[in-house]
Amino acid sequence: MAAADMTKGNIFRHLIQYSVPLVLGNMFQLTYHAVDSMIAGRFIGKEALAAEGMAGPVMNLVILGISGICMGAGVLMSSFYGAREYHKLKREMSTAILFGLYFSLAVVILGIMATPALLRILCVPGELMGMTSLYLRIIFLGAPFTYFYNALASALKSVGDSKTSLKFLMFSSLLNGVLDLIFIGLLGFGIVCSAVTTVVAEAVSAGLSVWYVYRYVPMLRLGWGEWKLDRELLRVTLQYGSVTALQQSCQPVGKLCIQGAVNALGVDVIAAFHAVNRIDDFACMPEQSISHGITTFVAQNRGAVQKERMHRGFWQGLILEFGYWAGICSLVLLLREMVVGLFVPGEGSAEIVAEGSRYLGLMGLFYIFPAFTNGFQGFYRGMGMMKMTLLGTFIQTSLRVMFSWIFAPWWGIRGVAVACAAGWSVMLLVEVTYYFHIASDRLKKLR
Repeated sequence: MAAADMTKGNIFRHLIQYSVPLVLGNMFQLTYHAVDSMIAGRFIGKEALAAEGMAGPVMNLVILGISGICMGAGVLMSSFYGAREYHKLKREMSTAILFGLYFSLAVVILGIMATPALLRILCVPGELMGMTSLYLRIIFLGAPFTYFYNALASALKSVGDSKTSLKFLMFSSLLNGVLDLIFIGLLGFGIVCSAVTTVVAEAVSAGLSVWYVYRYVPMLRLGWGEWKLDRELLRVTLQYGSVTALQQSCQPVGKLCIQGAVNALGVDVIAAFHAVNRIDDFACMPEQSISHGITTFVAQNRGAVQKERMHRGFWQGLILEFGYWAGICSLVLLLREMVVGLFVPGEGSAEIVAEGSRYLGLMGLFYIFPAFTNGFQGFYRGMGMMKMTLLGTFIQTSLRVMFSWIFAPWWGIRGVAVACAAGWSVMLLVEVTYYFHIASDRLKKLR
């Protein structure tokens, strides 16, 4: 097992070695969602692209809610690993998985039942209602696979192994793309097939994770007698995980609200917004991966009570965030027209590409804000300050939604970009102020 003890050794090397596989893994995860969108737009039509775009925020709400709970459990597991309390590490893993079994099944049932109401709240155009509803209900069936993959990935990451989940995502991403090309591109199946192949890819990544843990990671392998739900650990897990899930869910809830403002602007604008949302995900996900590296580093060293090392790791993580932003900003500004064009067919796509390109011309510069806010979020999670991560995200999301509804009718999706910048900048101001006035003192008093 490629575990990594971050309580000793070169800090920058630990952050790089941990974050790079996460970046690559998340890129592959985003790739199989992007492949769905590209193939849907090119082989089924712009209506399918718009339908997937309107289902996207709902899907993200589920995924981020699940990953939020797993992230909260991961912080506890990282702390137990840093403190060398391996029996508690396994007990926490068992608790998180058993709770997730019931939670994910509830998500499936409630999600399928609530789909029509959700789409009405989103003001989905009547001509797209049937297609979007069917697609979303199939996607909900993949929630248990998503939970189990995230839970096992969090356990592996808590002991410093961020590479294994990358391998499984690579395989499932390639599988998803190949199945889409065969069944949609060559055989002409519709949007149902796009949803089914996504669920299949999620099931494969979950199955591979179970197989790997039980074959190669004795530290995390649970015997029959170890499958117990520890009520005290569940209480702490939910205390961390529920706040983290709420924080994670703020973003897709915000996107749902913003999508309502965009839906009133027509099918072409909806399609353009879906395309640039995919590009935003690609641009911002590595910033979140670096943030997860900061979280694991801080949590392990918190368990080992390495205060000065925690402080230095956080600031070196911010340097990584800035370096990434400089690179992604340049790429987005140079390639924005070409990348948006990948999502839409050539005929009648000029206005979609132009609208998306104008949006990305602003967002490329604005990505600096989430780079730093994610760095601070990673530190706060590692310190167990979950309420601060929720507060910052709530402020950012609220302002982003409010300004989007004000600006979008005047400037289209460029108004959404300006709204994002406003929300991120206020969030950063709050996080920096909290760090220098409260968090740094709490770090000094850590025992």
